[in-house]
Amino acid sequence: MPKATSHRNIRPERESAIRQALPKARTGISGFDDVTAGGLPRGRPTLVAGGPGCGKTLFALEFLMKGAVEFGEPGVFVTFEETPQDLELNVRSLGYDLAGLVRNKRIAIEYIRVERSEIEETGEYDLEALFIRLDDALRSVKGKRIVLDTVESLFGGLSDSGILRAELRRLFGWLRERNITAVITGEKGDKTLTRQGLEEYVSDCVITLDHRVIDQISTRRLRVVKYRGSSHGTNEYPFLIDRDGIAVLPVTSLQLQHKASAGHVSTGLPWLDRMFDNRGYLQGSSVLISGSAGTGKTSIAGHFLDAACRSGLRGLCFTFEESPAQYIRNMRSIGVNLSRWIKKDLLRIHAARPTLYGLEVHLATMHRDVDQFKPAVVVVDPLSSFGGSTAGEIQGTLIRLVDYLKTRQITAVFTHLIPGTGAAAGADKDIQVGVSSLMDTWILLRNTPGRGGDRQLLIIKSRGMRHAIDEQRFRITSGGLATDEAPGALR
Repeated sequence: MPKATSHRNIRPERESAIRQALPKARTGISGFDDVTAGGLPRGRPTLVAGGPGCGKTLFALEFLMKGAVEFGEPGVFVTFEETPQDLELNVRSLGYDLAGLVRNKRIAIEYIRVERSEIEETGEYDLEALFIRLDDALRSVKGKRIVLDTVESLFGGLSDSGILRAELRRLFGWLRERNITAVITGEKGDKTLTRQGLEEYVSDCVITLDHRVIDQISTRRLRVVKYRGSSHGTNEYPFLIDRDGIAVLPVTSLQLQHKASAGHVSTGLPWLDRMFDNRGYLQGSSVLISGSAGTGKTSIAGHFLDAACRSGLRGLCFTFEESPAQYIRNMRSIGVNLSRWIKKDLLRIHAARPTLYGLEVHLATMHRDVDQFKPAVVVVDPLSSFGGSTAGEIQGTLIRLVDYLKTRQITAVFTHLIPGTGAAAGADKDIQVGVSSLMDTWILLRNTPGRGGDRQLLIIKSRGMRHAIDEQRFRITSGGLATDEAPGALR
């Protein structure tokens, strides 16, 4: 028996052969085409199943609209529940002009009302009339794609499983004969993927969407249950629905294949640059700045953002304790003016409470912001805000974020609060050790008792370059972080 393979282990030449054997239709949904190694099976039906409010209709609409706009493949949306006016209104908030696509004959909306009572009373069911309407709608726009939303509305009146299975096969066969790439949505059953429990067996690709709430925090997840003739990611993938539609976080596509740059990025502090062999952080590296409250973690990160923007690089800051206005005000008190970079579109500050979403949704949000803004440097301040999660959850999330940033050669600075005086204890020690092991550079900050507000900075490690081995005293002033001492020896 041949060994099973996963998407991450497929060689490029074999993946190319698979794509040639099974043509695929790109969905344009962020991250989803990575999970499925190219999209949905072209000319075949795909079932998208899930409970109410999980995003089935939006997934289908985005597949259809991006096909029409980005890939030159017009399509037909067949709805059995919502009117065309309702659909247009529902997607308008996401920035989609469905009405414009209909006017330009890129998309046709076919509203078909099925009276279940008529089927129950007569006991007859014939899809011929449906096929005529679908064929006419596809011809009107020269359609290559079609969506049927939802299949329960079409077959809900049938109680005979034999007739139901026959009619489902007939419908799916009709779509295959016309080489139409189809998405059929279905409601989740009690013990089966769908209410009828049959659709998943006659579909070439089955995708489940789930919207779960754990500890009062909601998370959406997507899973490719089966995909005939193609490899695919088999994990559950968190996905996000926001003003730009759906974004899927393709976990298994992250691998240790990122490049190692020999360039450097300034820390924003001349004396700290000298501690890193007078060059600053390695480009594309991950830097952890940890310390107790008031040691200057956020201030060092602010200097780093300011220096990057002064060099013409774009910076993105994720803050989980302060609003953007508060963050800018606090940086201004130490002589760092970040507002000018925001006006020049060189800096963006994304602020959110850690409890607003689960860790994976925060991660998906970061991915989307990075993809859209394309920064050269990123600051996450602070990681310790996610203290309600376990050490394993935080480390797992951070691994994926660090890998993602490294593949894009983005230099990232993470801050982490150590409770008390600076000696980590208990669960927080586990989190700090787990986080620090992922980092290329680790900077530890301490308050210095009896020295008039002086702090101490120690570079614990910096992979791939020489750095100072002695502690460096510094002060936080209205003009920034300053020191009167020369950096010590390097190693």
